Amino acid sequence: MQRRRIAVAAAVVVAAGAAVAFTLPSMAGTTPSSKTAAPRSGDGSAQILAAMQRDLGLDGDQATARLKRSKWASGVSAKLSAQTGSDFGGAWLATDGTTLKIAVTDRSAEKAVRAAGAEPVLVERSEQTLVTAKEKLDSVRSEAAGLTGWYVDVATNKLVVVAKPGKAAAAKKLARTAGVPGAAVKVVTSDASPKPLFDVRGADPYFIQVPGGTARCSIGFSVEGGFVTAGHCGAVGDETLGFNQQAQGVVRASTFPGDADMGFVEVNGDWTPRPVVNDFNDNELPVAGATEAPVGAAVCRSGSTTGTRCGTILAKNQTVVYPEGAVTGLTRTNVCAEGGDSGGPWLSGDQAQGLTSGGSGDCTVGGETFFQPVNEILAAENLTLVTTGEAAPPPPVEEGAEAAACADQAVQRNAEIARARTAHAQPDGGAFRSNAGRQTACLSAPDGADFDLLLQRRGANGFRTVARATGEGDKELTFNGRSGIYRYVVVATSGSGAYTLGFTTP
Repeated sequence: MQRRRIAVAAAVVVAAGAAVAFTLPSMAGTTPSSKTAAPRSGDGSAQILAAMQRDLGLDGDQATARLKRSKWASGVSAKLSAQTGSDFGGAWLATDGTTLKIAVTDRSAEKAVRAAGAEPVLVERSEQTLVTAKEKLDSVRSEAAGLTGWYVDVATNKLVVVAKPGKAAAAKKLARTAGVPGAAVKVVTSDASPKPLFDVRGADPYFIQVPGGTARCSIGFSVEGGFVTAGHCGAVGDETLGFNQQAQGVVRASTFPGDADMGFVEVNGDWTPRPVVNDFNDNELPVAGATEAPVGAAVCRSGSTTGTRCGTILAKNQTVVYPEGAVTGLTRTNVCAEGGDSGGPWLSGDQAQGLTSGGSGDCTVGGETFFQPVNEILAAENLTLVTTGEAAPPPPVEEGAEAAACADQAVQRNAEIARARTAHAQPDGGAFRSNAGRQTACLSAPDGADFDLLLQRRGANGFRTVARATGEGDKELTFNGRSGIYRYVVVATSGSGAYTLGFTTP
């Protein structure tokens, strides 16, 4: 997708004593600094916890508990989304940061929610219904004059449209034009005007060579072969310089505006990507993985202008209308940011969350900031996040599940296909929402039958197959993809009988 070239900025010389987040040419191959945080197992770094205490008004034990609860909630939410399928209405942590609420449209699903340790909330509209409504607005975003964005608010079970003062009528008109029922829409007004933070260095500054000079942005997270950052920070083919004005790499992927604000820079052999984030307080924060935190979870970002700042995830998959055009799929937060913070990394504990895109306000009066989920670009560009290698322990196996087929998968479905050349959609004839990342599945078919397994993702024109497992015998399937609405389809190519499908979402 074409993206608007960033404004040319004068070259900025970084002071020799500036703290850095990633290994520099003169430091290639060195071990982490002695000031690298050494958190206890399961905890965030000491610097993240301290920032949470300052910005969220928590004590040390409360901050640690919130991070642990967020990690637990991520797994439970993903599992229940798949288990309840089309009845799933969304998940969020309440304002106390510990109570996980799961919305469902059918009372029969409440038992599964309680069994998982969450609180069920009966709602009218499923998350899939609300996402479909949002996608309808996305399709007419060129007519969004006077609006600054829209997003699904799972807590109110509404599609929220954000309008500038005096433009509420325009918001309602756009919803009608898109064919979205008025009962599903909530209009709020705000005088904030989100904008990309072009003139910035978030975690480590780097420079993009553009006609007439250089423009400055910031590194997000290390990936094998380079780093990810905001898409508005360079077009494909642009060359980059490091903080020290030495040749660093080339932009290999860039999306902005449109479906994302994400980019990938491939670095040369002088630069060694490391699993750390600079907090601009002489510390390096570890990056252990990329488990996506739920709505309501605490989140922190690092930026060279305002340091490490924390707040709460308010909404996901928001469409934000920037002056350059609308961007979909961003995450909204109440964390402040200023010029110099764009492109930088977001963490929940030691888990990578995203890359600063833009926002409104500042860290004096407060504001809102949007980030691009990092798992989206990892999946879209088949990139591997560089991490500390501290793998999370495997989930416990439920009692009696050891002997079951596909027992290592989080969600199980048992069904029977009565005749050949017919198919089942799972779960339960519906679909489920998955975060970006790695999905796995296995299919145990009856003896003498040939059952194929398809994974399909919903798009504007219906479901499309994105991965398949065919051939004789039982099937295994792995797919690394973007977030969205998915379903599995079991096809009886020949034969019939009972089968077991197991699958796990990120």
